[in-house]
Amino acid sequence: MDFTFTEEQQAAVEAAKAVFSGVAPDAVPSPALTPGAVSEDLDRPLWSRLAAADLLTLTVSSEHGGAGLDPVALCLVLRESARVLARVPLLETSAVATTVDRYAPRETAARILPRVGRGELVLTTASQGRTGHDPAELAVTAHRDNEGWTLDGVQTAVPWAHGADLIAVPAHTADGGTVLALVPRTHEGLGLTAQYSTNGELLAELHLDSVHLDAADVIDAEDAWEQLRGLLTTGTCALALGLGEAVLTMTSEYTGKREQFGHPVATFQAVAVQAADRYIDLRAMEATLWQAAWRLSSGAEAPLPALGDIAVAKIWASEGVRRVVQTAQHLHGGFGADTDYPLHRYHAWAKHLELSLGPAAAHEEALGDLLAAHPLG
Repeated sequence: MDFTFTEEQQAAVEAAKAVFSGVAPDAVPSPALTPGAVSEDLDRPLWSRLAAADLLTLTVSSEHGGAGLDPVALCLVLRESARVLARVPLLETSAVATTVDRYAPRETAARILPRVGRGELVLTTASQGRTGHDPAELAVTAHRDNEGWTLDGVQTAVPWAHGADLIAVPAHTADGGTVLALVPRTHEGLGLTAQYSTNGELLAELHLDSVHLDAADVIDAEDAWEQLRGLLTTGTCALALGLGEAVLTMTSEYTGKREQFGHPVATFQAVAVQAADRYIDLRAMEATLWQAAWRLSSGAEAPLPALGDIAVAKIWASEGVRRVVQTAQHLHGGFGADTDYPLHRYHAWAKHLELSLGPAAAHEEALGDLLAAHPLG
């Protein structure tokens, strides 16, 4: 396992830094006191800059205009986006585009992916299930007939749905399989109800009432949903890492300037120990992230399936990002409670990511089940 990044991956990072350099997290209102205060649409100018920098199809094959890079490259770019809380569906669009490239019929991929690369088509996905606690693929049913597929069900907390052009919806079939439907936002039978996340962003509850799709718009491949879910989860861990690193930098700068008793508070032992603990959290988040992304990229054999590495990454990301922002709030003192200070917005995003990843205890249980099924040694 080699964590040295390739020239292509490093070039993607440099391009991302250039695009995100002008994004100011404190330019967006804090969501805590006014739900829905954040703009209902994504940052369209930023989306156009990402398209111009060829960052929307990083992991799509060159056949469809992409760079043909791996999930590691995507996670590197996502980490940069989270440092500035970029309000774009980069993770969702990239993950769905990668899945379409790999599993959809060639004519479907040719119709969708070039437009994604040009920034003309925004993709998102429904991955939270009916309640946010049950498997997403069980929330919607898919019935096949001679003319295509019909979908019925409800999916909750779908990000960017109100601004997306296509929504990837997992659905279960009568024989116990899972398909991935590409549903246009304006399709007949699809209804969107507004919901708001802890970070103030507009989400949607999807209601599918006899939504009929042609066979070309439904990916009926055994591993498609598992691949998409793995990319979404690993990408969320990358977002948590980037956010946590930005917060620790803010905290270090503040405690280095803030003085008490004539000395910077960063020199106090209690402050230094807390900052060091959070640095350890971030390094563990980083190591487990690259392990999971590398397993998705390489398909390398290991004692446990890739789901085991993804579970470990989720454990560290969900717990770590929470500890980082909580320590930052504490060490900032009164500024940590100021809703006009950027840290407050980072805390709201961190809570959103933590809830998206789910509780560490659930991932530990899943990891235990994998260990029981695949004994080590």
